[in-house]
Amino acid sequence: MALGKDFHRLWLAYAVSIAGTYFALDAFSIVAVRVLHSSAAQVSLLAGAGLAAGSLAALPLGPWVEFRRKRPVLIAMDLVRFAALLTLLPAYLLDVLTFAQLVAVSVLVSAANIAFTSASGAYLKSLAAGPDLLTANGRFETTLWTATALGPPAGGAAIGAFGPLATVLLDAVSYLLSALSLSTIRTREPKPARPAAFRAADLVEGWRYLFRHARLRMLFLNSCLVNGLIMATAPLLAVLLLGELGLPTWQYGLAFGVPCLGGLVGSRLARRLVPRYGRVRLLPILATARSGWVVLLAFVPPGIGGLFWVMAVESGLIVCAAAYNTVLATYRLEETEDGYVSRMLSAWRISGSAGTAGLTLLWGLVAAWLGTRGALGLAGALMLATPLLLLGWNRAQNETPAVESVRGTDS
Repeated sequence: MALGKDFHRLWLAYAVSIAGTYFALDAFSIVAVRVLHSSAAQVSLLAGAGLAAGSLAALPLGPWVEFRRKRPVLIAMDLVRFAALLTLLPAYLLDVLTFAQLVAVSVLVSAANIAFTSASGAYLKSLAAGPDLLTANGRFETTLWTATALGPPAGGAAIGAFGPLATVLLDAVSYLLSALSLSTIRTREPKPARPAAFRAADLVEGWRYLFRHARLRMLFLNSCLVNGLIMATAPLLAVLLLGELGLPTWQYGLAFGVPCLGGLVGSRLARRLVPRYGRVRLLPILATARSGWVVLLAFVPPGIGGLFWVMAVESGLIVCAAAYNTVLATYRLEETEDGYVSRMLSAWRISGSAGTAGLTLLWGLVAAWLGTRGALGLAGALMLATPLLLLGWNRAQNETPAVESVRGTDS
């Protein structure tokens, strides 16, 4: 069954908004430094507070999203992000932009991002069923890595030519265009069943669902730890490459931009491997394959050799991560009953964001204690141990009746 026009409209909406996101990557930090002359501590606070407070604000959104039609939620979250980002432009032009406003917008956008993610996963599952779901997730993953590779350099050029608010404005417009694309989808959604009354337990139902299912629990814990450790090494690599090794800024951008093309390879590789080996067999293999790269970053040599070393390591990591993410995104949607998808995805995203924020802060302290290379080495050593979270994978059985037919062909 081929993916229909409505899927392509959803895909276009995702492509436009993710392009805007990566075009404006680090835009808030740049505005804080160049416009508000904020300190390093304030910039760190801006990044951490936005992520943490946004995750907290998104906590009640999981149950709220679950029991509503998903397309209106997606459009609403796009419009919320558009309006929030747009408030920065007049404040900047009138010279009344403040650090507090930046933090408030960051929190609002972070919360809307989580709500959008939890709704989009459930909506994608309704538009792409069976084998099409893997193809759809592969296309989304390819789009993500294309935006990651091309967006930041283009955004940097735009900031140089038009000023620090240029990328923020274009990011806002991307959400408006995404909402317009979503509004053209014609497939009618059935009205979700609503509970008789809200219960406090609904706030944590996404986590309860994950922990009731052995394989989903393993994947959840593994992914949160791995993603947190990878993101925690990003500022350390910046210090190592730009500070201690003295790489020019353009080489630093090259070191992380070019390997993102490996995401295209990984997402296509996943679509070739799944029909041959099955999702259940592939997931622990790919999880193990992506765990062995970070430790090599502790041994970056000086000079041009260091540039190629980082590019090679990052390329290997991204190929494996993109393949894993494509299979994971498909598997967790198939393994989750329809009435729990939004809450499950919301719990996953909130935990991932909170874990990343905590590990990034912790690894700054570790670097002060062990040095940059020591902190990178410790992160790499822990990464090597993350496959242990998948011990017992082959013996584990989820208890989701809705997916018995899928499991029967995969396990």
